[in-house]
Amino acid sequence: RGGAARALGAHMAVAADGRFCGYVSGGCVEAAVASEALLAMAEGRDRTVKFGDGSPFFDIVLPCGGGIAVAIHVLKDVGALQHVLDRLERRQAAGLAYSPERQTLEAVDPLPRACWHERDFLTVYRPRTRIVLSGRTIEAQAVARLAEASAYDVIVRGQDEGAKVAADIIDPFTAVVLLHHDLDAEAAILETALHSPAFYIGALGSTRTHHRRVERLTAMAFGKDDIGRIKAPIGMFGPTRDATSLALSVLADVAAARLVAYA
Repeated sequence: RGGAARALGAHMAVAADGRFCGYVSGGCVEAAVASEALLAMAEGRDRTVKFGDGSPFFDIVLPCGGGIAVAIHVLKDVGALQHVLDRLERRQAAGLAYSPERQTLEAVDPLPRACWHERDFLTVYRPRTRIVLSGRTIEAQAVARLAEASAYDVIVRGQDEGAKVAADIIDPFTAVVLLHHDLDAEAAILETALHSPAFYIGALGSTRTHHRRVERLTAMAFGKDDIGRIKAPIGMFGPTRDATSLALSVLADVAAARLVAYA
């Protein structure tokens, strides 16, 4: 209700010994949620607790000024969670349905976003962002370092490794980043990316370079919609003069594109 630090469907896990992980706020109520979860375990039944606006806990205030309702489920069968982990391992989306009435958690087909459906709450899980990075430039090294620090799944491919390898690793949760200083060097991987379901394709180069790139792709019979998928010049903000700034610009662009694709 109102402002909140986490999206609808955010959750945490609480162990019987009081240890917990995950966030349902900005860190303000997690300890209180863990305490409530221990009470639910002791009673052997689910419960829903409100924090912030509209909450009976006057001493627990959310800095954002809003309020959250946290549904606490006492897990009796890990099968549904294992289903999610198995699908994520295969880089497939997964879904869970929680029924407060029946106090059950079941695997379901994933929806586009977390939501209430009738009396059940449906949660969606998606694989973490994969960055397929093509190039052996200093810019590519900077992007790889920053992407790994951001917990992205980073795969670096050089020109000599060919596009066939990349075709097997580009899925709907993949961003393809081309950081070559030569259009010939990017040609094979770019063609593969345009035939893939990647949610982001970005290529290094000036506006003039991209114009030449468009001419090449048009001659190869790629349509305007296909070519329009390419973000070039790459990055969220204007021209950069150092590799670190470029890396920040590229990964910010990737993060924004992922939010749009899977809001």
